[in-house]
Formats: sequence, C-alpha cells, structure tokens
Amino acid sequence: MAAISVAILILAISRLKPGKSKGSTQETGELREMNDISCYQNRELSWLKFNERVLEEAEATQNPLCERLNFLSIFQSNLDEFFMVRVGSLHDRMLLKKEERENKTNMTAAEQITAILAQVHLLNGRKDEAYEKLMKSVADEGLRLLKFDSLNEEEEETLKKYFAKEIQPLLSTMVVGRKQPFPFLKNEEIYAVAVIGTKKEKEKIAIISCDGGVFDRLIAIPSRPGCFMLVEEMILHFLPRVFKKYVIEEKCLIRITRNADIDEHQVFDEELNYRDHMAEVIRRRRRLCPVRLEISYELNRPITAQLFHELGLRDEQVFVTEAPMDLSFLYQLQDQLRQKPQLFYEKRVPQHSGMVRYDSRIIPQVMDHDILLSYPYESITPFLRMLNEASVDGSVISIKMTLYRLARNSKVVEALVAAAENGKQVDVLVELKARFDEENNIEWSRRLEDAGCHVIYGLDGLKVHSKLCLITCREEGQIEYITQIGTGNYNEKTARLYTDLSLITANEEIGKEAAEVFQALFMGETVDRMEHLLVAPKCLQNRVLDMIDEEIQEKKNGGDAYIGVKINSLTDKQIIDKLIEASEAGVTVDMIVRGINCVQSGITGKTDNIHVVSIVGRFLEHSRIYIFGRGEQEKIYISSADFMTRNTLRRVEVAVPILDAAIRNRLRAMFDTMLRDNVQARDQMPDGSYRRRMAAEGEEKLNSQEYFFRCAYETVRNENATQREITEEIL
Repeated sequence: MAAISVAILILAISRLKPGKSKGSTQETGELREMNDISCYQNRELSWLKFNERVLEEAEATQNPLCERLNFLSIFQSNLDEFFMVRVGSLHDRMLLKKEERENKTNMTAAEQITAILAQVHLLNGRKDEAYEKLMKSVADEGLRLLKFDSLNEEEEETLKKYFAKEIQPLLSTMVVGRKQPFPFLKNEEIYAVAVIGTKKEKEKIAIISCDGGVFDRLIAIPSRPGCFMLVEEMILHFLPRVFKKYVIEEKCLIRITRNADIDEHQVFDEELNYRDHMAEVIRRRRRLCPVRLEISYELNRPITAQLFHELGLRDEQVFVTEAPMDLSFLYQLQDQLRQKPQLFYEKRVPQHSGMVRYDSRIIPQVMDHDILLSYPYESITPFLRMLNEASVDGSVISIKMTLYRLARNSKVVEALVAAAENGKQVDVLVELKARFDEENNIEWSRRLEDAGCHVIYGLDGLKVHSKLCLITCREEGQIEYITQIGTGNYNEKTARLYTDLSLITANEEIGKEAAEVFQALFMGETVDRMEHLLVAPKCLQNRVLDMIDEEIQEKKNGGDAYIGVKINSLTDKQIIDKLIEASEAGVTVDMIVRGINCVQSGITGKTDNIHVVSIVGRFLEHSRIYIFGRGEQEKIYISSADFMTRNTLRRVEVAVPILDAAIRNRLRAMFDTMLRDNVQARDQMPDGSYRRRMAAEGEEKLNSQEYFFRCAYETVRNENATQREITEEIL
C-alpha cells in the first residue's frame, strides 16, 4: 500500500513547473507545498486501505472459516457501495470538466479515479485469490461449488431437465440489433452475454438476466449431497438451448455498477411532497450511468468495444474477475455449516449493564444517576424499556427523537406508536436522506404519522445524523428531562454488531439544551450556540478547534497536553491542520480511526506526535469518543459525529460531555484498552501503510473487543453471585 503514497508524491512532483532555477522563490514555495502534501492522505485512497484491512481479515487463517467468508462478502459489498457513491461522485465531476483539486493531496477528480482504478485492480486479484483458497477450505468441510466440467453425463442431463423446467421459461432474452437497441442493465445484476451469429447474419450481442429475484442462486446437485452450482453458471452453460438458431461464438457473465450519488436537491419537484420526492430520487438512482463493469471472460475486441460504447466505459473501468461477481451466496453456505460451531466465532450475547437494576423501572434510576450503555457488550434493552415506560407513564408529557437508520422490525417505532396512541405528544424527525435506507424510512414515517405522531423529514440542505432522544416529564408542577445521546442508530440489529455508546441522563442543563435543539429542528433551523452540547453544523467544529488550541497552549505553558480521538473517519481539513499544529507544538495525539484517515502520521517535525491506530475485527467499531486534556482539565465527549466535513459542517450532529466521574473513568479505560490492542489493531506507518500489531514474545495478547465482552460477562457473574449471597442471607 506504500505505492499509493508514492503515487501521490509523483503527482505532486509532476506539478512543479520546469524552467526555474534551483532555489528560486517559486520553486521553494512549491517544494513547501509538496512537503505539506506529505502530511495528508487522499480520502478515497485511504478508504481503499481500510477495505484492504477488511480483506486481510478474510485472508487471516487465525479467523474461523465462516467468519473469513463473511469478511470477503463485506469486502465486496463495501467496494460496490464505494463505486456507487464515491467513484460515482468523482465521475460526475470529471464529466463536468471540473478541474478543482481536492484540498489535501491536490488531486483532480480524473487523477483520483485513475489512482483508484489502479489500486482496485490489485485488490481484485487478491480477492480472487482469497476466494479460491476459502472455497478449498469450504470443500474440506463437505460443501462444493461445481462447474459443468466436473459433472458426469447423467448429472448434466439432470441439470438440463431442471433448466428446461424451472429456469428457461422465466428467462428474458434481449438481442441487440439494428431494430433492437441496447437494453438497460440494472445496477449490480448479473447478466449472461453471448456473441451469437449465423451464416447469413453478422454477429450480434445477446443478453439474459441471471438475477431479478426469480431464481434460486444456489442449485443443489441431487446426486452429490453438499454440492451446488450457481444459477448464472447454469444459464451461461445452457445458452445454446436458448438460442437454438444461432451459433454461440463467445459467452461470459457481466455485472454493472452504476453511479448512485444523486443530488436530491437538484431533482426536487415543488409539486411533490418531500416523502414522494425521495421516492422519486430512489427511482432515478437506479438508472444512473455505469462506473464499473465486471466480466468473467474477455470477449473479442470488436464486441468489447461495442459494450464499452453502449455503457460509456473505458478499458480501465473493466475488471476481469475469477470469483463470482456477487458473493452474497456465501451466507447460504455459512447456514449449511451452522452445525459446526468451530467454524464460527464463539457465541457472544449482549449482557445486562452493571449500571442498571433490571428488577425495577428504568426512569427512576436515570433520575438518580447517569447511565452509559456500551453496545454490543451490553444490551440495548434498558433504553427500549425506558421508551416503553415513557409511553404509559402518567408524568411523561412528550417524547422527541431523531431517527436515521432503523431495524426492519423496529421496537423503537413500536414504542413511539404506543406512546402516541396513549395520548403522549410524540415528535419525530425521520431523515429520509439516509442513503440506501430511504425506502425503509419512508415506510416507518407513514406508520408513525398514522399513529398520530408529528413527523418531519429533515432539513433543507442538511442531513440530521444526530442520535438524540428527549423525554419531558412533569412531576409536582416541575418540568424534568431525560436525555439520551448516542453514537449509533436506534437499531436493535446493529446494536448487536456495532460498537456504540449511549448516554442516558437526567441532567437539567443537558435536557434544556436538547430541548433547544429539537425546537430549532422543528422550525427548520439549527442552533447557533450551546453551553454544554456540541451541535453541528454551527457549534461543533469550532468548539473542537478551540479545545485543540487549549491543548496547544497547555503544552506551551509546560503542562501535560493530550488529545485522544476515536472516530470512524477523519477528513475535515481544518481539524487535521489543527491536529498537525498540535503535533508540531509537542501535544501527544492518539487517534483510533477505523476507516478513512486523511492525516499522515509520523512525518518528522510535522506529525511525529500523532499516532493512528485502526481496529478491524469481529464487531464494526462505530463509537466516537473525544478526549481533551488530562487530570482535572480533562474533557470527554461521546458523539454521533466523525471528523469529516460532511459531519461537522453539513449535518446536524450532537456530542455530549460526560459529567459523571465513574462514566468518565470507564470511557478513559476503554480508550486506553483499545490503544493497547495487539491482535486486531493496525498502526499507521510513516509511508502511509498499515501494519498489524503483533504481541511481543512473552506479552499477553489483547483483543480489545473480546476483552470488553469478558468484562461484561464478568459483571453479570458478579451480580448474580451477589444476588445469591443476599438471597441466602434473607433465607
């Protein structure tokens, strides 16, 4: 991966204008600019490094086999979305001939696409190799994917009959000719393509969909238990039976990835209500231009040229792949192996939180003390119980929430519906612009409205990404608030898969500020200033910059200055520049950045005080923690916001200060534990690559995710033991 940094350096050097004498003012300035570029990583290339780390987990033999299959499928689905969104956006800018350069490595859209495609071609080869090795291991467990050259005549005859009865009647054939235009090919759908011809007619292209949800993907081979064939392989093999009047000259499988980065504001129709408008955005997205073509075999040049012309693609956008183009069937293979627990991670179940008594109501406990839930180590149940309690509690006046991504069968929505039906005022902001969750959110918004909830759909020009819930109560004439602020979505499914944090507090000042945030949102506005909360887009980035400045000043004054950040991504150049300034001043900066990271650590005199760690493991690291200072000066926040410009300036995000001493100590210990992970952590190297951290000889291995689960289980065991002792005393 160091090649990426070298590529960026070459691009920077190539921009130095010739003809200037050595040491001239202009050349010195340009060299300084090039040196500054060395402190940054390109956003898109950094994301590819992250997805490479996912691929490494598929390659890692220490992981159980079925989990490696899972990582390989995630690698592919990640890459699909990357092409649809990020490459799609760059493609639009390139077509519009926008020559502006991105603000970190000074690359144009065209230069970024060139670098991306070159790197993806390398990763694609590794993916194919990993798939081949994994399928050999799957075969050792008694499951095989077969091709026709491994079948005997009887088996082929059986599949021929199956094809004729179950598949051929459902096929939709498309032949491209003078009177038959090139068909629209759906995004991410697999097609069989054949070059067909007769003695009287010149070659034509024939296309058949292998997808569409009408076929089973895995076809069992009746005579061989545990053996299967992919439906696209069967369709491709029997194409001569479909085109009986033609000779099949060549054939292959293809799959197209289309741009999905549509600007919902540019296609806004004032005559549509906003929910109908977002439904129209979804429909339009499915027809945007292709940005990638995957192909199983290379066709002859004239036919390939015709495909390129029809799809508007260039050579470098075409990827010949040996592995299947859609790896989602790997989950079906996993299901076939469920009876072999050794092929999976050891089962882990979210535990009861040690901060919650499960034998009594949650709301009175929150009124007594702050509660922090840490997913997936602890269960989301206390939060769901609190919502359900609020739906029937006579003292509760209203419930307000921001909803971004929800589970398919959302218990959160069920609680809100129950509250509205019980006469509570329920105000909900449902973000319909949550990419690829728009349809799910549209349906939930309809259900909430039908139940009598007051629903709005976000703000003009801003996504509402905050995880904010406010329960307002009236007790003995006094208004009281319960505020929940989290780092992750109100989604029961991802609460078992993502690491996230959820603070529930009855702090009056935080409750009042949360009420101000909701008041602004429901007026279509955002807050300008907060005393305690950090709220993007107007008072989060500036406050973060101020706190970094405070640490710089603390270091200049001889103090123990420190910055610790755990986020998913770092792209905000203002924050990056301020972190570089802090490093130059001698401030220690520890960063746990799972995905995109646009700062280059370890550059002498610049970023040598910045240490970047990425943890990619069983659970997706999703929590955000900000730490500024040490000792009595220390400030700790949890937040929904990454340090990305889209989060800090183009979304509504909320970060909350942790005021409870016990919770502060717990978060600091969690952060320090993740920094010491020597199993799933990778350190960023000065050349931009990431190196997996290995336990030294004699050093105890520390997998931070497994450690936190052990702690959660230990807490429950201790509580159970204490409860038994109390019961025995009573008896």
